[in-house]
Amino acid sequence: MELLQRKFWQWESPTWLVAIAIYGSWLALVWFHAYIPWWLMIPLGGYILAWHFSLQHEAIHGWLGIPTWLRYAIVWPPIGAWFPFELYRRSHRIHHRNTHLTYPGEDTETYYQKQSDWATFSPLWRGILIAHQTLLGRLLIGPILRVRKQILVEYRKLRSGNFSDVPIWVRHFAGVTVMFWFITQVADMRWYEYVFLVAYPGLSLSLLRAFIEHRAGERPGHRVAIVESNVFWSVLFLYNNFHSVHHLFPSMPWYQIQSYYEEHKGEVLRHNQNFWFRGYWEISRRWLVIPVFLPVHPAR
Repeated sequence: MELLQRKFWQWESPTWLVAIAIYGSWLALVWFHAYIPWWLMIPLGGYILAWHFSLQHEAIHGWLGIPTWLRYAIVWPPIGAWFPFELYRRSHRIHHRNTHLTYPGEDTETYYQKQSDWATFSPLWRGILIAHQTLLGRLLIGPILRVRKQILVEYRKLRSGNFSDVPIWVRHFAGVTVMFWFITQVADMRWYEYVFLVAYPGLSLSLLRAFIEHRAGERPGHRVAIVESNVFWSVLFLYNNFHSVHHLFPSMPWYQIQSYYEEHKGEVLRHNQNFWFRGYWEISRRWLVIPVFLPVHPAR
């Protein structure tokens, strides 16, 4: 029995089971969409796609028991539609330069703005960015701003004569085309139903985890949060809600993070200066319509 348990973890079976569950659930959702009311499709589709995003994140850092090409191939299918996995992988590796965390212009995943840029923004744009710092705003308009940011980044590259990302986008659009062919022609689901009832909620829900996981701080360790949550949310985010542990040990498998945290809780919370929350209900109660912070970096 002990030998079977060792092999179960050695083969990283939990991650394989998650991958099977995600793609199986996605296929079932699309195939049986006609029997699922829209008000149920939104949370189901959102959960599955946000879960897929978490699996992509795991493939970047962990799942080391299989070749790199294989784990990237497994998570590459663009069922989320919005972004190429290859670009996410590259930008996320930049984000993990811990000494640059939260710095605008250096951290690819920061929500802070440079003070010099903020001074040039119109009152309307400032208002939008501040609304984006509320949990309700992050969930409602966060996907739009996230897509807008990616479009601007790619547009600036093209204008400067940098076409290095074009092959990535060609592969991505080819994958999206095949996916929508299957959705519309085989499963007989309308494309806009998928976009607004599945893809948009999926991106929105994935932004929930990132809402509070970083803040400006004197030391890199002080900038990364811990959110203790229930199994529903922790499995969705593959325990990346214990985000301080992830930044300390990026390659730690997702199914080991919580046990490590529980064994070293005092040490972890001292490291991140007690940047800790009881769960997403507490976060929602505190910042649903109140900005978690003004999006101007205090030191930049």
